[in-house]
Amino acid sequence: MALSPSCPPCLRGLSLSPSPLRSPRLQHLAAVGFRRHELQRPSALREWREYEDAVKRKDLAGALRFLKSIENDEQRDAVESVQLSGLGALELERDWQVLDACLNADDMRLVGSAFRFLKDRGLLANFGKFTNIVLEGTREVTPAVLKSATGLEVTKLAPKKWGLSGGSSIALAAFLGGVSYLLSQEIDIRPNLAAILGLAFMDSILLGGTCLAQISCYWPPHKRRIIVHEAGHLLVAYLMGCPIRGVILDPIVAMQMGVQGQAGTQFWDQKMESEIAAGRLSGSSFDRYSMVLFAGIAAEALVYGEAEGGENDENLFRSISLLLEPPLSVAQMSNQARWSILQSYNLLKWHKAAHRAAVEALQVGSPLSIVIRRIEEAMTPSR
Repeated sequence: MALSPSCPPCLRGLSLSPSPLRSPRLQHLAAVGFRRHELQRPSALREWREYEDAVKRKDLAGALRFLKSIENDEQRDAVESVQLSGLGALELERDWQVLDACLNADDMRLVGSAFRFLKDRGLLANFGKFTNIVLEGTREVTPAVLKSATGLEVTKLAPKKWGLSGGSSIALAAFLGGVSYLLSQEIDIRPNLAAILGLAFMDSILLGGTCLAQISCYWPPHKRRIIVHEAGHLLVAYLMGCPIRGVILDPIVAMQMGVQGQAGTQFWDQKMESEIAAGRLSGSSFDRYSMVLFAGIAAEALVYGEAEGGENDENLFRSISLLLEPPLSVAQMSNQARWSILQSYNLLKWHKAAHRAAVEALQVGSPLSIVIRRIEEAMTPSR
């Protein structure tokens, strides 16, 4: 019988046939187990409720502390006794919920601990599946090489300014057309128009365009494109073994959390952080970081045939490149960006089903635990 990852540990290796326990030793152990179940079930359930409260409070340290505590023999026996009563799948299901507490974690090491814990439990089979270069080949990726591999001109992979491409150009044309129509009807909208433009200017200067972004997020095609972009970051970070703190799709929440742009995916690379603290940065760490940064652009290119978002990703990449010793030249930065996009594009292309699953989960507002589960389910071969 094939067992799913959520199958209770206490049931693995047990037969489903109703044959009796012939061994006196097995009968004794079974009796002890059920007696312990009778005595400790209320305590175990109460502790699980405390764990659920910690998850609701986004208390990652508390949730992790509980999950690790039940690994010792006595408490594990108590939990397994509860599992024998038919609640096992529910208890293991709750392990996933620790990911939902990551978003408020100030210490990214706790986020890394949560992912490692679930990885050790066998729940994150594909986490870190690709930790190095995805596609072997030349490091020199010219625009011609990129086009031959993806079918896209390099200009299709450059972030667009609002109003110059895609749906934003349609919105701008509609706005200008509406203004023209009102003026032709001798309706003076100049006072209102001046106020609107003034507010938009203040929004861009003081809030980074958050208000306009919040309004535009209600337009379904634009919202979908943002989700496609962020799902690209999330999936590549996950496959490259970078723990994910969360995906923020609300511009106001993004502003409150210090995220540049309309949305953001927060991930952590422990190896890169350690290397930077030691005053050095290996090529593999920089490659991995670059791939995750440009995964949003690659996702948009894969789904829509061109990218509109990613300006903040490019700015962050440029700032990191200039901190290297020696700093990358403009030509080197351009080549590294094209190489990273090609790597991420192929990784997402090979895992289209997983990317689509992440997009659909984010579209309906699912928490991180559900999004990761959908990725794992999409990458699990059918049996």
